[in-house]
Amino acid sequence: MSTTQEYGSILLTHAVGLHARPSVKLTKLAKGFVARIELAMADNGPWVDAKSIVKVMGTKAPQGTVLYFRAEGADAAEAVQALTELVARDFDEGGGDAASG
Repeated sequence: MSTTQEYGSILLTHAVGLHARPSVKLTKLAKGFVARIELAMADNGPWVDAKSIVKVMGTKAPQGTVLYFRAEGADAAEAVQALTELVARDFDEGGGDAASG
């Protein structure tokens, strides 16, 4: 039984960085995967648990930071892809007020 390890990185373009709302969206998405998922602001760490809102918000990542993801487990590839896509979509907050919800 082999474990899959995946890595990914993406530029954080959100205007106010990784503040409360984006952090909640990121951790909520991460918790949907069984893989162990970690986040860092440098390719060599320090790494924090991407499923922990306190640790994710604690990074205080500003706009323009490259976020690095690493995941280990059965759905690691899907997890890294989903998280980088969320950041690429600006946490689905892209400027205007989307419909309620």
